[in-house]
Amino acid sequence: MKRHLNTLFVTTQGAYLAKEGETVIVKIDNEVRLRIPVHTIGGIVCFGQVSCSPYLMGYCAEQNVAISFLTEYGRFLAKVQGPVSGNVLLRREQYRQADDLKISAFVARAILTGKIANCRIVIERVLRDHPEKVNIDVITMASRKLATSMKRLQSEPSLDILRGIEGEAALTYFGVFDHFITSQKDDFTFHIRNRRPPLDTVNCLLSFIYTIVMHDIRSALEAVGLDPAVGFLHRDRPGRPGLALDLMEEFRPFLADRLVLSLINLGQVKGKGFETKENGAVLMDDKTRKTVLTAYQTRKQDEIMHPFINEKITIGLLFHIQAMLLARHLRGDLDAYPPFIWR
Repeated sequence: MKRHLNTLFVTTQGAYLAKEGETVIVKIDNEVRLRIPVHTIGGIVCFGQVSCSPYLMGYCAEQNVAISFLTEYGRFLAKVQGPVSGNVLLRREQYRQADDLKISAFVARAILTGKIANCRIVIERVLRDHPEKVNIDVITMASRKLATSMKRLQSEPSLDILRGIEGEAALTYFGVFDHFITSQKDDFTFHIRNRRPPLDTVNCLLSFIYTIVMHDIRSALEAVGLDPAVGFLHRDRPGRPGLALDLMEEFRPFLADRLVLSLINLGQVKGKGFETKENGAVLMDDKTRKTVLTAYQTRKQDEIMHPFINEKITIGLLFHIQAMLLARHLRGDLDAYPPFIWR
């Protein structure tokens, strides 16, 4: 199994990670609960009150295994990693092209084409698989609007126009998202996308999975030598991984949104696994969080046919393939960046 398919998620509060030989050990209440060889791990993600020994952090840095620290509920805090890999010439080319607004718009258009196409495919799958459970007319109209948005992208608009098209498409897509939820409607309903904090159970799931997808994409970009902070659609802002957010757009509907819908519609998560805080924030409990992370890891093992390279790969490889294709475009090996479009 390839390393990048394996992320060690540590969610138990009070856990302590240490190095033992060439393995990572996880201790809870001074008892070793897990041993895992470092060479089988692509990254470690620690949620909440989880600590690591300095020796483990140094060893993981040497082995190119990044350790990320998030709050208990998924907000990114910090990351420990070794030297940045890749060719400095590639990063310099990335910076030059990101400074050119016309080139940035060209790359952003490709990314948004992938995102909106995948949103439309999610809608079409719902119409195909559950026609008896949804309002066909409303959802069909949304699909047509997204098709129109994709046509508008094919002109050569500015970044501001592209963002306007993307915003309209997002309103259309999320405007029918509640129709995709076909079970547990008392506990899981969707009215509008909200975050920081999420104010309902569906937004809580979406925000959490978006966070872990972005973590994997950020690692993939670093692995091919790109700077995850310098994006084309998402412009520079201190502390924001702009390029990781760019690349994540095409994976939101295909991977994150569909995973949320599966977890709800198949009854893998329950309403009792969430709590509402005094400020209205909705958070998931530890058991639900582990269920979501397990489902995400399992999903990454599924195989699909990549539409550009025309090879069967695991979903966990997608982030790395797309990062590689973007790097090839920036080097001039490809005329355009080919976004991932789900078939």
